[in-house]
Amino acid sequence: MEVLAAINIGINPNILDFGSVLLSWHGFFTFVAVAVSVYLVHRWGTREGILGDAILSVAVWAIIGGIMGARVVHIIDFWGASYADDPIQVLYVWRGGIAIYGAILGGFAGGASYILIRNSAWFLAMWARFFRFAGEPHRAALPGVGVLADISAPAVLLSMAIGRIGDVINGEHCAKFTDLPWAVRYTYEVRPGITLGELQCGPGVSHPAVAYELLFDLALLAVIWPLRHRLRPHGMFFVLYGALYSTGRFFLNFLRVEPNEYFLDLNQAQILALLVILVAVPLLVFKAQLVRAEPVSPASTDRRGRRGRRAR
Repeated sequence: MEVLAAINIGINPNILDFGSVLLSWHGFFTFVAVAVSVYLVHRWGTREGILGDAILSVAVWAIIGGIMGARVVHIIDFWGASYADDPIQVLYVWRGGIAIYGAILGGFAGGASYILIRNSAWFLAMWARFFRFAGEPHRAALPGVGVLADISAPAVLLSMAIGRIGDVINGEHCAKFTDLPWAVRYTYEVRPGITLGELQCGPGVSHPAVAYELLFDLALLAVIWPLRHRLRPHGMFFVLYGALYSTGRFFLNFLRVEPNEYFLDLNQAQILALLVILVAVPLLVFKAQLVRAEPVSPASTDRRGRRGRRAR
């Protein structure tokens, strides 16, 4: 089929490729996205009375969890095609291979686990027994999981959009053919998806599927932003973000060309999206409440870092 117009992208996917040093646009924008997310959560959290050091402590474990989750989910999806015959490649993280759903779920799990474990009785008892050389065991001034999750949701959405800029440049996610005037054609001779052996992207034009997701992330951020102080109990705003993002991602992925499909011809991201929706929607229906937004006074945070009553 003849295409009258297309957007040609011929940018080298790698910013720097010198010997063992490799820096891709995807990696660069991923770093920027994480930095922006940490900055915004720290800024917004401290405005609401949460200690900055507590936010950064949680952020460390959220980042670790996000990296591990992103890698594990990707490996599960591509185990048979890329890793079963040569498992050592699991460790080759510099070659790429992450899944955004793994980053979201792993990041939440890492941060939440730290908050729940750090002040637990058994952890403090273990500290007193084995790590007293590091100081006397004490409870840290940490925020509640739901409080910090709600603050993080808009920052995560913005960071996801930033990260997708690298995907647009690299062209590592194949999409279906289209003759729409905003179709994209990648003209650089080597694309990450091909070199990894995960996808066989054709040389023709296709939907800019990851650009659609970038725009969807920004649109979703604009839609849910006014509700950030209006959903209770704490954590429901994060659940709303998860439900709406998963709904959009489920349908957008029909425009993607994925190498692995499972039951009902759904790919991994769509299956995870459905699982998130199945958990999130009942929580919103039976637990979430819409309340009047009230300004937060930093002084209203209790000693544990949890938000107390709002100042009127």
